[in-house]
Formats: sequence, C-alpha cells, structure tokens
Amino acid sequence: MAFIINEPSRTFGEYLLLPNLTTKDCIVENVDLRTPITRFKKGEAPEIKLNIPFSSAIMQSVSDNNMAIALAKNGGISFIYCSQSIDNEAEMVRKVKKYKAGFVISDSNLTPEHTLMDVLELKAETGHSTMAITEDGSPSGKLLGIVTGRDYRTSRDSLDKKVKDFMTRGEKLIVGKEGITLSEANDIIWEHKLNSLPIIDKDFRLVYMVFRKDYSEDKENPNSLL
Repeated sequence: MAFIINEPSRTFGEYLLLPNLTTKDCIVENVDLRTPITRFKKGEAPEIKLNIPFSSAIMQSVSDNNMAIALAKNGGISFIYCSQSIDNEAEMVRKVKKYKAGFVISDSNLTPEHTLMDVLELKAETGHSTMAITEDGSPSGKLLGIVTGRDYRTSRDSLDKKVKDFMTRGEKLIVGKEGITLSEANDIIWEHKLNSLPIIDKDFRLVYMVFRKDYSEDKENPNSLL
C-alpha cells in the first residue's frame, strides 16, 4: 500500500557534520578499520573480527566461493547464499575453508603412464606448465614426481614419450612437510632457487603446491584473513 508523505524530504547534502575534538594523534597511521562481527563484552576482545568493514550480499549473483575468497584476501567477509541445494552450499563453503593463502591445491596432475601429448594438452587447458605426477593422477595422490617445461623439448621428444621417462622423480624433489608456514615454504623456495614447492603429508601424499609467484601476492594482501 502506497503512502503520501507531506513532510519535506532530506538528502545527506543538506547536513553538515561537525567533528569532535581532533587531537594530534588522529593521523592515518592510527586509523583502525578492524570490525567485530560477534558480540563481546566491554573490555574483552571480540572472538571474530574483520580487518576491513566490508561484506558481500547473500545473493546468488554476488556471493559464491570466489567472492568469499577474494573478500577474505582483503580482510572482509562473504555470506554464501542459501537458495541452492545443501550439497552445493556445503561444497562452496568447503572450497573457501580449503583455500589457504599461498598454498594451492594442484589442478594439473597426471600419472607416470601419461604421455608428453597429455602434458601439452593439460598445459593448454590450464595454462600451467608445472604438473604434479601422482600415483593415481589426483591432487592428493602419492607424489611420484614433477614435470615442468624444462623437462622436455617438443622439437626433439616424441609425443608418445611416457611421463615417467622425463619427469623429475620424487626422491630428487625438494619438498615441504604438511604444517609448514608460508614464510618457511618461501625460505626453502628462495634458498634452493625453486619455482614451486610440493607440500606433502607423512605418507608422501600431495597436499598443496606453493609457487614463487604467490609470495608476492601474499605480501600484497597484508589484511588477508585466509
């Protein structure tokens, strides 16, 4: 039902906000944008807080796992929409929780029985030249080796050549153990002049990949909550 309002309307431009006392320590460096998102008692620190006061709307066209990760990188939060199946919603949440700044779940994986042709096709599909070679070709399989663009020459090697014949084998790889920090992983990368570092568990199963290029991205996002 429509209502007619007889009183005059106002805009923000009609108001002048007068600031209170501004002291000498009111400088940009002292501004704190951290925002609590849970209730807390006076004098106590909030259990959960954001580094910037930004959140995204609970809308299908706005808040998915990609938006949640992007906002978290900058210190904000996203609310996954619920107008979808429980399984899909849980999968989105799972993807966000699995994301760890600088630690990437490998999306380029093959088995030793694949061929150079498979390597080139996967590279064209993903745009990635570094591939994890696992026992079952999955991102969490037992790590058997790594293939990079330096391991083959398309002008000389047969496209039928097996991956196991030119990959860098697991026993020669420098790896990081599960639980390592991003700073420690990057120290290993720089010390050994690597472009990537596989992170493995106690059974030598692949957990993450850490890439040299991701170190710069991490430094560019000091407010990250991931």
